[in-house]
Amino acid sequence: MQKDLKKAYNNKEFLNGKQARPIRVLCELLEPEERLEANQVKNTIVFFGSARPKSQDVASRELKDFEESLNSSPQMTDEKKLESTRLRRIKKLSKYYDDAVRLANKVSSWSRKTNSGMRNCLICSGGGPGIMEAANRGASEAGQRSIALGISLPFEQGVNEYADPELSFEFHYFFIRKFYFLYHAKAVFVFPGGFGTMDELFETLTLIQTNKLQKKMPIYLYGKEFWKGLINFEKFVEWGVISPRDVDLFKLVDSVDEAMESLVSDLDSVK
Repeated sequence: MQKDLKKAYNNKEFLNGKQARPIRVLCELLEPEERLEANQVKNTIVFFGSARPKSQDVASRELKDFEESLNSSPQMTDEKKLESTRLRRIKKLSKYYDDAVRLANKVSSWSRKTNSGMRNCLICSGGGPGIMEAANRGASEAGQRSIALGISLPFEQGVNEYADPELSFEFHYFFIRKFYFLYHAKAVFVFPGGFGTMDELFETLTLIQTNKLQKKMPIYLYGKEFWKGLINFEKFVEWGVISPRDVDLFKLVDSVDEAMESLVSDLDSVK
């Protein structure tokens, strides 16, 4: 009698192979919801944004340290020029990190006290550094749990330290991760970001525009200087590729107080 036979559901070689991809997708779809339900998560406020910003204190210190290092080696090589540019850009972005911390803090504090249907609504981020970390940090500093929907990437490992461990996930498939960003979402804040942030923003807008997402879900683009300099949304209308009402799918906000006021106005009536 052969005793060392593998059951199919315990065959890791098979489960990690091409033929079992549908099984892995299903696991990644089902397990997070089971955990969210166990933690009574029903509503979230999502923060999208770049992984690159740091707090103003950290960004200023890193730039200062770099500039001081030039005193001992003043020759400006191409490599040093690139590093100087990178650090200055991070310092410019750092305002948005600090604003995201403050906003997430205010949202978390509000959600604990409101008598609307948004009570105990949790902050949800992509789990990485930058704006994502800032969102989880703001919630943590308010004494509230928060969610981190991480993704396996070569340059991002694990999730930031501020998210609740029980509500921290690591996805392999981008499309399932994006599903969970919006499935429980009641509002979305989009901070300055790169291709990933644009992908998340435009997929969200498309789902609302096409009525695939049939719920009230305000979208706030944070930082007028960034957004107005980046995308001319009116050009979409002028060229006839979107309707005039489509630009009403989002709001531009430029401060923590303005963003918070808009959120409360839009969501406090939700039962």
